[in-house]
Amino acid sequence: MLVLTRKPGQSIVIGEEIIVTVLEVRGDQVRLGVQAPRELPIHREEVYNLIRTENIEAVQADSRALDGLEKLLNSSPSSRPHSPEKPPEESEKE
Repeated sequence: MLVLTRKPGQSIVIGEEIIVTVLEVRGDQVRLGVQAPRELPIHREEVYNLIRTENIEAVQADSRALDGLEKLLNSSPSSRPHSPEKPPEESEKE
């Protein structure tokens, strides 16, 4: 980890397109400004971790659904649940 000391108004540059500026230091809090391309997602760490956890859970849910579908497709026809019968078509009224 790179450790830098900066004062309010000073910045660091990451790559060619990201600038992080110390806006204010108040007690034990530091306000930072981040200039970056709009298409680059920027999150606080706790928000990033929540998004990542939810994405992992979504993928696992999808894989469980696929496993269930595969079991259903590989089961014998007699053990498959029956779909409800279609209602008979109404006769055309003249």
